[in-house]
Amino acid sequence: MSKTQDKATQQFESLFFAPARAYGSLTLEYYEKLLSAQMDAFRSYSDLSLAQARAWVDVKDADGLKQVLETQQKAVKELGERLQGDTKKVVDLSQEFLQKGQQLTEQNVKAASAATK
Repeated sequence: MSKTQDKATQQFESLFFAPARAYGSLTLEYYEKLLSAQMDAFRSYSDLSLAQARAWVDVKDADGLKQVLETQQKAVKELGERLQGDTKKVVDLSQEFLQKGQQLTEQNVKAASAATK
């Protein structure tokens, strides 16, 4: 390969392939974390719902009903707190993704400017 071809290949690598791989890696990492957070949330919500359903099935008298209603109030409060935490987690992940994406863009613009000089 000639020096001109080597330089063209290196420029093509640094201008196109490397940024595409970096962005692909960043995107994959983001979706992996997002999917994990969603699966954890779904598992938590499902467990809570099933526990409440089981509690209702076990009601046999007025005391049992009172106990289930108290438990349900606690569960609703817990669910609200969990939902708030899960929402914050997703927002934080999205902000991190945007920041890293902006950094990649800035790096790629600098690299492109340096490569064309």
